[in-house]
Amino acid sequence: MEQYNVTGMSCAACSARVEKAVSKVPGVSSCSVSLLTNSMGVEGTAAPGDIIRAVEEAGYGASPKNASSAASQNAGMEEDALKDRETPILKKRLFASLGFLIVLMYVSMGHMMWNWPLPGFLAENHVAMGLVQLLLTIIVMVINQKFFISGFKGLIHRAPNMDTLVALGSAAAFVYSTYALFAMTDAQMRGDMEGVMAYMHEFYFESAAMILTLITVGKMLEARSKGKTTDALKSLLKLAPKTATVIRNGIETELLIEQVKKGDIFVVRPGENIPVDGIVLEGSSAVNEAALTGESIPVDKAPGDFVSAATSNQSGFLRCEASRVGEDTTLAQIIRMVSDAAATKAPIAKIADKVSGVFVPTVISIALVTIVAWLLAGESFGFALARGISVLVISCPCALGLATPVAIMVGSGVGAKNGIMFKTAVSLEETGKTEIVALDKTGTITSGEPKVTDLLPAVGVTEEYLLRAAYALERKSEHPLAKAILTYAEGKNTQAEEVSDFRALPGNGLSGLYGDVWLYGGNFKFISAQAEISPEMRQKSEQLAEEGKTPLFFARDRKLIGIIAVADVVKEDSPRAVKELQNMGIHVVMLTGDNERTARAVGKQAGVDEVIAGVLPDGKESVIRSLKRKGKVAMVGDGINDAPALTRADIGIAIGAGTDIAIDAADVVLMKSKLSDVPAAIRLSRATLKNIHENLFWAFFYNTVGIPLAAGVWIPLLGWKLNPMFGAAAMSLSSFCVVTNALRLNLFSVHDARKDKKIKVKKKKEDKTMTKTMKIEGMMCGHCEARVKKVLEALPEVAEAQVSHEAGTAIVSLNAQISDDVLKKAVEDQDYTVLSIQ
Repeated sequence: MEQYNVTGMSCAACSARVEKAVSKVPGVSSCSVSLLTNSMGVEGTAAPGDIIRAVEEAGYGASPKNASSAASQNAGMEEDALKDRETPILKKRLFASLGFLIVLMYVSMGHMMWNWPLPGFLAENHVAMGLVQLLLTIIVMVINQKFFISGFKGLIHRAPNMDTLVALGSAAAFVYSTYALFAMTDAQMRGDMEGVMAYMHEFYFESAAMILTLITVGKMLEARSKGKTTDALKSLLKLAPKTATVIRNGIETELLIEQVKKGDIFVVRPGENIPVDGIVLEGSSAVNEAALTGESIPVDKAPGDFVSAATSNQSGFLRCEASRVGEDTTLAQIIRMVSDAAATKAPIAKIADKVSGVFVPTVISIALVTIVAWLLAGESFGFALARGISVLVISCPCALGLATPVAIMVGSGVGAKNGIMFKTAVSLEETGKTEIVALDKTGTITSGEPKVTDLLPAVGVTEEYLLRAAYALERKSEHPLAKAILTYAEGKNTQAEEVSDFRALPGNGLSGLYGDVWLYGGNFKFISAQAEISPEMRQKSEQLAEEGKTPLFFARDRKLIGIIAVADVVKEDSPRAVKELQNMGIHVVMLTGDNERTARAVGKQAGVDEVIAGVLPDGKESVIRSLKRKGKVAMVGDGINDAPALTRADIGIAIGAGTDIAIDAADVVLMKSKLSDVPAAIRLSRATLKNIHENLFWAFFYNTVGIPLAAGVWIPLLGWKLNPMFGAAAMSLSSFCVVTNALRLNLFSVHDARKDKKIKVKKKKEDKTMTKTMKIEGMMCGHCEARVKKVLEALPEVAEAQVSHEAGTAIVSLNAQISDDVLKKAVEDQDYTVLSIQ
């Protein structure tokens, strides 16, 4: 996605106009314009020059983002781009406007209504008073000329916007008041004092100036609030150092961050922030990574470990090699991800966009109809014009345009602070609608590393001796389960002893000479041939296996010395996370390649609703495909081995990404390996969507109620009449309310499960997919299953094939008619026998 800065936009109608213009450019596949960040994201093959030209022809300005801040982008920094430049300018405009408006209000209303004192030449000369009001109003209009330039520019380009409404309302009040001033001057020259007083009451100079000032108040509040939506990113940017201490020619040199190159050696002292991503070469320290992952507990770093830019070195001296600099650092990727999410559009925003596109022309039409209707009703032109002006200034397309993007920006920022990255606005909206969560077992529910869970020494053998003997034997093994025993023994400070004549028998076990006795280690089958295993120990090993653990047997000189159980243990937070998902009304499924017994044991510990065992890595995608028939599916995996399944799912969630957050297959990236971040992501998505609904309701409700009130619909019934000044005040507050409501998301606690609610699951229509059951002879193992499954699913008419070598069946789901002969031939070509097809 190429991003551009867009200038000149003032409301949702502007962003809709720009989007429409760019979408027509040949080669543009998609375009989304953000009023919040005044930016545009474009995908496709169109040249930047053509895109910029289209924006300019629509009456706005555009420039590529990297052109204006190349240096900062190269360093992964966008602090300058996020700086709030709008608020200071609007503040100056506001104070200047207020200064002249107060004088104008004193002259026009203070003297007229409350008889406040005025200089004699003004108090006695109504024309002079009118001229003073005219001059003060002109000054306020010049101060706020941007409304008129932008508004009438939009009108000329046949793309009226919010500024057009303000400019038309203010200009109409000014022009009519000027006409009244000249008419009053004529009446005074004729000596018609009644006419003078009548025209005096037709002045709307204060309304013209007040409208501009109040809208500026609203714009300033809105700009200030919009500036706060990027606070999460700004806090990240502030953490990144501007300089790095690099070793060049053996000398420590302080360089600007942009000058650091890949391969440079840099040093970080205690209390300093790490400047770029790198690998520790020397030293050890505790590094606080809260800025990137949201994890407050410092992480110990030693030579060979990876460190990230913007993290804080807390205790030791580190000497590192720069591995990722500029745009490639983890921090830069996080910023880009949050920025891209803000630059994309959520599906729910399309409703507001459609309304915004026709909103301003519709409001202008309503204002004209209002004026004509009141004139036909016999009211004065001044009364009718006041109603028309009220309609123009109370209508607020901005509230509609900001309803979605402000919530998306704040929601993305809150996610980033907690190590939850939503790649697009779509993923932020859709994650909360999840009905089924499929969890990969290894590395997601479990830690992904086998650990020793039980030591069961035989009668007459101590735990210490069993561990020492196992440690001595397993030290020479490269098996993953051996590493678990080594880690456990080293943690217990077990003395290392040598084994001679070491032999490894693949798939069976190990043997070696331990002093002058033979040691054996391995599975039940191998050890039962070397030593006698008592019924009691056999029962204990079966019990361990039932719990999903792998029992490793050890024998010495043909006598069993004990069992050490090893397992890929369930993460501490996994059962709680699964429970939280279930409390949200989500069906939790565990996928694993393990056998049914181990899978059931782990599934029971984690508390999942359903376990699907024996799933090979390439089979996860077809399981997700079948789960999608039951509801909206989120797949949670490591993002590498699970890429096809993550892509196939409605929402792909990559867990434990750490510094590698640019995972293409995932829609949501979780920096930490905590499963509790999955319900947190869903919770945040739901909170954001709720906030968007609130914003849209307010925006639609405000305009639905405000426009009829301004038009004077209630005057005949209830006598309610709206002064244009109050209409302008209401318009100012409407956008401010929407942005302020979105900012409440900053207070949202993503890990607070107390307010979780179960979603209403829409019942899916009956699945009319045809199925056939094939009886197959000759399948002996999981590889046979995979082979049959692959050839069947290669047929275009087959949606899915569920194959079991134990049952000797293949249940085939079809999306179109297919003859039994074709199915039979596909399987028998692989040297299996098809007995029957039902």
